[in-house]
Amino acid sequence: MPRSFAAFLLSASLTVSLQGQQMNPFTTLMQKADAHAAAHHAVKPALSPNDATILNGAVPVAELQRSGIKVVPWTTNDPEKIRAMIRVGADQGYAIDGLISDRPDILQRVLAEERAVSPANAARLKNFNVSGHRGGRGLRPENTLPAFEAGLDSLIDTIETDTGVTTDHVSLIWHDQFLNPQSCRRADGQPYTLENRVYIRDISMPDAQATFICDKLHFGADQKNDLALSPVAVAFAAKEKLMSPYVPTYAEQLFRFADFYAEYYKTGPGKTHPEAKARAAAAARVHFNLETKVLPDRLPPAVAGAQDVNVPKEMFDNHTVSPQVFVDTLCGAIARHHLESRADVQSFDFRTLILVEEQFPKIPTYYLTDNPKILASEFVPAALRQ
Repeated sequence: MPRSFAAFLLSASLTVSLQGQQMNPFTTLMQKADAHAAAHHAVKPALSPNDATILNGAVPVAELQRSGIKVVPWTTNDPEKIRAMIRVGADQGYAIDGLISDRPDILQRVLAEERAVSPANAARLKNFNVSGHRGGRGLRPENTLPAFEAGLDSLIDTIETDTGVTTDHVSLIWHDQFLNPQSCRRADGQPYTLENRVYIRDISMPDAQATFICDKLHFGADQKNDLALSPVAVAFAAKEKLMSPYVPTYAEQLFRFADFYAEYYKTGPGKTHPEAKARAAAAARVHFNLETKVLPDRLPPAVAGAQDVNVPKEMFDNHTVSPQVFVDTLCGAIARHHLESRADVQSFDFRTLILVEEQFPKIPTYYLTDNPKILASEFVPAALRQ
């Protein structure tokens, strides 16, 4: 029988007091999160920190792993930085549990090179998880069917993506609180700018797919939107009667797309492709790491003070639904597809993760972190705060 959350907090408090020193903020966060999950018979939570906090040693990877906490950092794209991340812990025989990248193709290549160094390295990296950030936004416009296809083409283990909630309570996949004109255009050709931006909470899913095409290029020379490179997305869009493979999609549609991709290469038009077997297998087992894009009602100074002076303050305010509605919508979609063992919910706003652990205990949670100073701020719920 797991200890209660309150009992754990008392124990942790006494430990800190006896040591006479402050515990590592990542350790404190994950111990408290783990205790909360255990008290609700939920899956053990994981940590997803900024890659810089791995390389500078701020995150005690080995310590967390000894307590069963997985560590999967974000977001590393440069080949040599990827190599440095993969080599963390090599001299002590451990490794981070995976890595999120905009370039899963590069990550796979470097990982293969590192595994080939020695049998010990191959064993250390045997279960390393390759995650495609927003599908694979270094290859295709982010969070679109072609981006997810590019990630699967790279044989990723996990599709990482973001969700909002529409007026009809659907988990629309997008990173921002609004459909960003940097990536999206109106299908009717009318101007679409930041001044007339549409927030996800103010549009229905059918209207979003009838209004916007998110195929604009803005993330490096290797990002392409040529539909000849995305045959599965094209075929799936036709099946789903979408006006373009680049319309905004949603969580349950992504689940269907992964199944469609697997069949495309197993028995469909792609079955003669040289990598058909590997691609079908990758899609059949792929995990979904789904973020709730919700902000606290008021950002703490450590966050608000770091905003880009060229970006209106309004865009840092919360323009989404409540954490409970996020959880009901996203976890409901996961449960309807019986994907609790293949889908995780991640967030910087730990309120949603607490609710997932309490109400959907079979769905794993990932605690997204950046600057460790924020972990002691009001950005973090009091029960988890440093």
